[in-house]
Amino acid sequence: MDFSLTEDQRALRAGMRELMERRFPRSRLRAVVDAEGVGGAAAGEGADAGAGVVDRGLWRELGAAGFFALRLPEAAGGVGLGLPEAVLAFEEAGRALLPGPLAATHLAAGLAATGAPVAGAAEGEAVVTALDAAGAGHGGAVLVEHLASADAVLVLGDGGAGIRTAKEIGSSAEAVRSVDPATPLHRVRGGVAPAADGERSIGERGGAGRGTAARLRREAALLTAAQQLGSALRTVETAVAHARERVQFGRAIGAFQAVQHLCASMLVRAETARSVVYAAAVTEDPGDIAAAVLLADEAAVRNARDCLQVHGGMGFTWEADVHLHLKRAWVRAEQWQTAAAAEEELAAGLMSTGARCL
Repeated sequence: MDFSLTEDQRALRAGMRELMERRFPRSRLRAVVDAEGVGGAAAGEGADAGAGVVDRGLWRELGAAGFFALRLPEAAGGVGLGLPEAVLAFEEAGRALLPGPLAATHLAAGLAATGAPVAGAAEGEAVVTALDAAGAGHGGAVLVEHLASADAVLVLGDGGAGIRTAKEIGSSAEAVRSVDPATPLHRVRGGVAPAADGERSIGERGGAGRGTAARLRREAALLTAAQQLGSALRTVETAVAHARERVQFGRAIGAFQAVQHLCASMLVRAETARSVVYAAAVTEDPGDIAAAVLLADEAAVRNARDCLQVHGGMGFTWEADVHLHLKRAWVRAEQWQTAAAAEEELAAGLMSTGARCL
């Protein structure tokens, strides 16, 4: 069986990378994290906005490129591709540290095929964030990203999924400080129903509704893992480039064995995660997705740490970009499926397999 990327998939990845580099270069990333303002905010095209405000112009350009409608059937106005192609696109977004609720808006765009569309999501005209009630922490609190910039919220609960307006959810939310300056967070306390009274949830209620919510949660976890993979691969490139350029004791630091070992370990983590993330995109098996989450989170976090080590003291300064990958990796690792939840999923699968073998 051939697992190599097809020519179309390679073209998709190259096109997405070109779009990210052209529309979200390093200067734009620094403008976001330094709170110098981003164009295309809600206040109007070309207006300045504070750090963490979703760039509406960029969002619409992503929509025009088919990023959000990638898996929407062509008959519904989408591109008609599958989860493997979406993983490739999200990998490039992670490589560029593109901010915003990408996975939630992508999932919301795909709901047009279920008869519960979110107007403007596929075209990038609407920003959709998500609230995963299954990820509620102590006291039933849930963290929601980019709530202030969102038009709608995809709510996933134990009994199903639904769409609520950001205004409804925001009325019970409080802003909290985020470790990642490009990912503003709000804490929402108390249970939030997937749909308001009198409104229809996505899919049917009961078992079918729970199945829809579980599917959306798994897909979001895999797409987030793809972003972690992109970040892990980018930090490998960054570390290797710095090791070639930085000179100490008359030699490039890449000539020293300790630095070579760091870079080699980073590459092994990233390529291992890549294999499992790509495989999970093909099988869509819950256990495979859980394994992809674990390996991608580890690769993103540990590679960012090792990249900081390669950069030495400079890596810890605000002017360097390395710490931004680490901070984003920390935030993503707590979204959708945490390491503990992924381990439980894998354990349950192993127990089930063992029971069938007895």
